[in-house]
Amino acid sequence: MRDWYKNKVLPKFLNKKKLRQNERLKTELSFLRSQISPHFIFNVLNSAVSLARTGSDQLEPMLIKLSNLLRYMLYNSDDEKVPLTRELEYLESYIDLQKIRFEEDVEISFSHAGAFSGHDIEPMLLIPFVENAFKHGIGRIDKPAIFITLKQEQGTLDFHVKNKFNAAMNEMKDKDSGIGLTNVKKRLELLYDDKYSLELKVNDEWFDIKLNLVLK
Repeated sequence: MRDWYKNKVLPKFLNKKKLRQNERLKTELSFLRSQISPHFIFNVLNSAVSLARTGSDQLEPMLIKLSNLLRYMLYNSDDEKVPLTRELEYLESYIDLQKIRFEEDVEISFSHAGAFSGHDIEPMLLIPFVENAFKHGIGRIDKPAIFITLKQEQGTLDFHVKNKFNAAMNEMKDKDSGIGLTNVKKRLELLYDDKYSLELKVNDEWFDIKLNLVLK
């Protein structure tokens, strides 16, 4: 009787339990991703409105980039994993879009190194860090600057985002900052467990984020 329970009943029970846990995980991740999309779209559309008001000839290329971004969000954001190259393209489009908006008003630098093909990543995992930099790194700041670097080496991803910030202004912004970094931290915990490290630092007038991620 004991062997029958051990060999037949227990495995079925454990399998059902694992399936339920996986379903809960998928549901929670889907909820977190759905929270990102409206927040992101709102920020990007504000950028487009700013260009429209100035009559900039950069509005058309900006809208094309926005279309590419929305396509990625609609057709890839629900995937369990996406090619790292696609996430990189998404990131580049967002940063290019912000460069169009701010022109010479904000120093924006983005560099990447390493081979990105052949690796997968959770979709829309990196963009919240960049969104955060643009949210808190512009405004009443002397010579605003945002520096972003991405490096892949031996299956490990190093992502570094650094921006100048105004502590007084950011206290006001934080009151209605939405999900932002809290969301992405939760997603990292759910998906990567002990395969990541996240470091946030405030140093003088700089806000510094470093993410180290073991790619699956």
